[in-house]
Amino acid sequence: MESIKLQIITPQKVLYDGDVAMIEYNTTEGYVGVLPGHIPMTQVLASGKLAIYETKNEEPKVGALHAGFVQIMPDLITILAEIVEWKEDIDIERAKLSADRAMKRISEHPENLDVARAEVALKKALTRIEVAN
Repeated sequence: MESIKLQIITPQKVLYDGDVAMIEYNTTEGYVGVLPGHIPMTQVLASGKLAIYETKNEEPKVGALHAGFVQIMPDLITILAEIVEWKEDIDIERAKLSADRAMKRISEHPENLDVARAEVALKKALTRIEVAN
């Protein structure tokens, strides 16, 4: 089976370092899948689901990826991420409360509201909920 090395690095630690058959993630341009032999490129990541397939016939390791960059080279995929939360580590109730708070702030639209920040908080909470389900 063909594979490629994947490293996921956050500001806190190297979160993943291993060989994969495929990965899928969200970019600012849309959802992407990468297989071994992909052309070299760099992409800007957006909040969304991250799926890592270590072999072709297994269930993927799934996480919520919140912004960053990915560099694809012939022998290595490097993800530099703000945050990655594995599915099993997500507190769904906390994510739901966070989404509710963000939606309330956006709908009430107080004068001092940083709309962009509230929208990012909402997107992160919704991503956590999607991945946890």
